[in-house]
Amino acid sequence: MKSPLLSLPGAVPAEGVDEGVAAHYGDLFREQRTLADGNGLVDLSHRGVITVTGDDRLAWLHLLLTQHVSDLPPGQATEALILSAHGHIEHALYLVDDGTTVWAHVEPGTQEALIAYLESMKFFYRVEVADRTEEFAVVHLPAGSIAPVPDGVAVRETPYGRDVFLPRADLEAYAEQNGPAIGLLAHEALRVENHRPRLGFETDHRTIPHELGWIGSAVHLQKGCYRGQETVARVQNLGKPPRRLVFLHLDGSDVHLPPHGAPVRLASDGPEGRQLGFVTTSVRHHELGPIALALVKRNVPVDADLIVDTTAASQETVVEP
Repeated sequence: MKSPLLSLPGAVPAEGVDEGVAAHYGDLFREQRTLADGNGLVDLSHRGVITVTGDDRLAWLHLLLTQHVSDLPPGQATEALILSAHGHIEHALYLVDDGTTVWAHVEPGTQEALIAYLESMKFFYRVEVADRTEEFAVVHLPAGSIAPVPDGVAVRETPYGRDVFLPRADLEAYAEQNGPAIGLLAHEALRVENHRPRLGFETDHRTIPHELGWIGSAVHLQKGCYRGQETVARVQNLGKPPRRLVFLHLDGSDVHLPPHGAPVRLASDGPEGRQLGFVTTSVRHHELGPIALALVKRNVPVDADLIVDTTAASQETVVEP
C-alpha cells in the first residue's frame, strides 16, 4: 500500500518489508535531529492495523498474549507477543484499548497470519477481530511533540512518543499540517540507539523473548497460561537464554554498513574466525556514527572486542548473559 507522502519533495522509497513509505526525504541526519528534538512525524502507514471489539476482548487476549491485559486501563499503551508452542516469537503487537476497542499495529504483512490465528482461538468468546489496515494509517509523533491529535482517534503514548491510528484518508492533510515528514531510516536509527528489538529484524525462527530483553516490556512473568509459557518460565528460572542482544559501535572508517545477517566474530580471531552471532539491524546515527544491534552467543565475553565481517566493533550489553 503506497503512501501518499512518497510524493513529497526528496522522498526516497524504503525497500524490503518497509516498502510503501519513505526511507528518507533527502537529508538523513537532519531528519534524525528533527525527530530527536521532538518535531516532525514518521509515516508508518505500511504497518498492519487490527482491532478487537466485544465485551470479552481483554479477557480473551489475556489468554493468548504474553502481556497482562485483562485489566488494561483505557488509553494505557502496552506491547505483547504471541509465541509458538516452543516459546519462539511469532508476532509482536503494539496495542492500546480505547474503552470499547483494542487497537494494535503489527509488522507489515503479518496481520493476515495473526488474524487467522486469533480467529482460530475465538471459541465461545464475545469478540470480533478485524483487519483495519486499508482504513487506518499509523503515524508516529516523537516524544515532546506538540502536534494535535484529532478527536476520537486511538493513540498509543509511550516514552518514545505517540503512535496515532489516523484515518488513512486524512494522512496527507495531517502531515501537511504537522510535518515535516521524517523518513523511516531516522526512526530506525533512534530505535537502534534505544536498543529496541523489532520482529523480523532482531528475531529469527528460534528467537525467545529473553534473548532480546522483551521480558517486562512485552512479557509479564506473573500472569496465567499462554502458549509457550513453559519455555519462558524454564529459561527465566534457569537464567540461560542461548543468545543475547548486544549494541555495537562500528568502526566509522568503513564506507558500507554491514547487512542483516553479517557474521559477528571475536576480533582476536580475525575475519576467518568462528562465527558467534550476526548483525540484526545496522544504521548511521547523527551523533553516534555507524551503530548496530546484533545477536551473539550467551557466552561471548561482555568486554570482548568484536569484528563484523572486516569492520571492528565494540559492544555494549543490552541483555545480561
